Amino acid sequence: MNSNPNPKSKLRNLLMPWLDVWAIIAWGVLILKYWVSGKLNLLIHPDYFWLAILGAIGLLIVGFFKAGQLWQRRPQNDAPNPQHLTLFPPGWGSALLLTAAILGLTITPRVFASQTALDRGVTELVAATRAQPQAFRATIRPEERSLVDWVRTLNVYPEPDAYTGQKVKVQGFVIHPPELGKEYLFLARFVITCCAADAYPAGLPVKLTDTSNQYPADTWLEVEGQMITETLSGKRQLTIAANSLKKIPQPKNPYVY
Repeated sequence: MNSNPNPKSKLRNLLMPWLDVWAIIAWGVLILKYWVSGKLNLLIHPDYFWLAILGAIGLLIVGFFKAGQLWQRRPQNDAPNPQHLTLFPPGWGSALLLTAAILGLTITPRVFASQTALDRGVTELVAATRAQPQAFRATIRPEERSLVDWVRTLNVYPEPDAYTGQKVKVQGFVIHPPELGKEYLFLARFVITCCAADAYPAGLPVKLTDTSNQYPADTWLEVEGQMITETLSGKRQLTIAANSLKKIPQPKNPYVY
C-alpha cells in the first residue's frame, strides 16, 4: 500500500500556512500605509491612532515570526494541518482577509459626500446622544467659531434669536436638501466620534443672495455673513445670511472630531 501523501494535498498543506502569514503581514502594512499617507484620519478618530499603529506593528511581528518558523521547517517534517470546525473551507478565511488587504492597498478611501449626509440625516443640532466635545469654549468670539462650534453652541442654547446679527465665517461642503428652496443651501461637515462608521453630518442652512445652482453639491465653500432666524420647513432655525461665498479646496482633513 502506497503511504506517500497526495502531491496536491502536500502542496496545499505547504501553502496554507503561508496564506495565513501573508494575510497577517498585508493587514499590518495596510494600516501603516494609511497612517503614513495621512488617510487613517478618514477611517478612525485620531485618539485611536496609537492603538491602530500598535496593532499594525503587532501584526507585522507575528507575521514575520510565523514566516521565520515556516521557512526553517523542513519539508519532510510537514504534516497535514489539523482540522477545525470553521465557517469557511480551510484557507478561505485567510484568502478573504488577504484579498481585502490587497484591495485596501490599491483603493484610496473616499471622503463622505453630500448624498451620504442626506442618507444619514442632516441636522443643525448635535443630538444629546452624541459624544460631547472634549473642549467647549462658550466664550469664543462668534467670527472665530467653526461650523461645528456653532452647532455645538446651539446644542447648549438652542434659541436662534440669541445669535441674530452675530458675525460668522465658516467652511464646509454644500448639500441641497430637497425641502430647501433655491435661495438656500446647507453647509455641513462630517463629525467622527470613533470611526467612519459612526460619522454623522452637522451644519447650518445658508441664505443666498442669488440662486444656489452655481454651487453644486459637494462644493467646498468659505461663507462669511451674519446670523439670522429663518422659518424653514415650519421650524425656526438659525441661518447664515451670506455676504460672501468663496470656493475653496477640500481640506486635507475634511472631518471634525
